[in-house]
Amino acid sequence: KMNFSMITFFMLLGNAAAFAPSASFTRNSKTVICMSANEINRSDFVKTLTAGSVFAAFSSAQPAMAAKYGSVGKGSPNVMDPKEAIVDSDILSSEAVQKSLASIKLYAKVVAAIKGELVKNPQADIAPYIRKNFDFSILRGSLNNFNTVFDEDTQRGTDRIIRIIIQDVDELEVNSRLKEGIPRSERRLLLINGKLNKLEKAFKDFLAFA
Repeated sequence: KMNFSMITFFMLLGNAAAFAPSASFTRNSKTVICMSANEINRSDFVKTLTAGSVFAAFSSAQPAMAAKYGSVGKGSPNVMDPKEAIVDSDILSSEAVQKSLASIKLYAKVVAAIKGELVKNPQADIAPYIRKNFDFSILRGSLNNFNTVFDEDTQRGTDRIIRIIIQDVDELEVNSRLKEGIPRSERRLLLINGKLNKLEKAFKDFLAFA
């Protein structure tokens, strides 16, 4: 079977052919199409030139895209390196943002505390603790408020981290619930620890911009 890249390549050649000179023809009782060797060579040249131009244009666009969105750091994928972030120091030093920053650091400590509790007791009922310490409206407000210190390009990456945090907190709370009389399975424990590790990394990556 022809793969997608090959199909795309032949589509480019087909489109290029539309711009090639039309072949000369004569009409008898039947239409006879005649193309000279020179016209064939010219058509092939136009196809090759057009396909090459498309490839060159696409290749040259890559550095421009990289320059616009910044380099990719070692933390969360598709997130700008914190060292390249543009920060508004006045907003960062404001009381409201500093309060949000302190809350985010506390959330990170809560995640570490939950991990430690599960190490001591894999059957610990952590769902109420999660609901108490991760109020979604307050959590989202703190993350979004701190996010205002960055320029738009930086926010493309930090917005993604915020979405990860909100989603994983929600999934963590759902998966951590215990049914009365039914112990937490190894599979469920593995899933919960995976979410905690992901949350721990997301908070770390987000606070790297502070």
